[in-house]
Amino acid sequence: MNIGIIVAMSEEKEPIKRMMKNKEVIEKFNLKFEKGNIENKNCILVESGVGKVNAARTTQILIDEFGVEKILNVGAAGAITNSMNIGDILIAKHVVQHDFDITAFGHKKGYISNVGEIINCDKQLLDEFKVLLKDIKIEYNTKIGIVASGDIFCTEEKMKNKINAKFNADVVDMECASIAQVAYLDDIPFISIRCISDIPNGENASTFDENLELASNRCAEIIKKYCLNSKN
Repeated sequence: MNIGIIVAMSEEKEPIKRMMKNKEVIEKFNLKFEKGNIENKNCILVESGVGKVNAARTTQILIDEFGVEKILNVGAAGAITNSMNIGDILIAKHVVQHDFDITAFGHKKGYISNVGEIINCDKQLLDEFKVLLKDIKIEYNTKIGIVASGDIFCTEEKMKNKINAKFNADVVDMECASIAQVAYLDDIPFISIRCISDIPNGENASTFDENLELASNRCAEIIKKYCLNSKN
């Protein structure tokens, strides 16, 4: 089974890349796909670039060119709920695009034609991660929750509170839900693992930079443990 792993930034890619054995780099459409093994699982790692269009494009190429049978999206995210702090891990149960708005036509905010208001992550993958988090010892908090994606780096506390209230979301990012949308339309199992790098407060851009390495390393650790424990 080929596992696709999508990150947005090079900082998020490096710790995962370091874990891979028998690496091979394949270039397609100006993207570098790193093929290799993580704990004897066949993985294809790719850096999409920031934002929903970059992420969606990369996802479709990953599916078309490499025949991945499941997709993991990992990386940093901003916490928009009081129950999460820097360094915590969120496993997505479903995702939403908080900036998708066709409410003028009677739909709820976030509703996407032929998709719906939310995109559920794959149940089997979610169950596997629930068992994984229960069975392994982790020295930081984890949560099963909701990711809200949009083409904006959220810095305003007012926006943070609005997204949280509207979608009951736990974290915000800029890629996850677009990857989920492509995977859903292509019938490919998908899940997202996000580590908290910042909390929108008007100054969190610098906090994001400070904690990006921490978030990237913790996501890589979860990926390694998943590959080690997964039976598929």
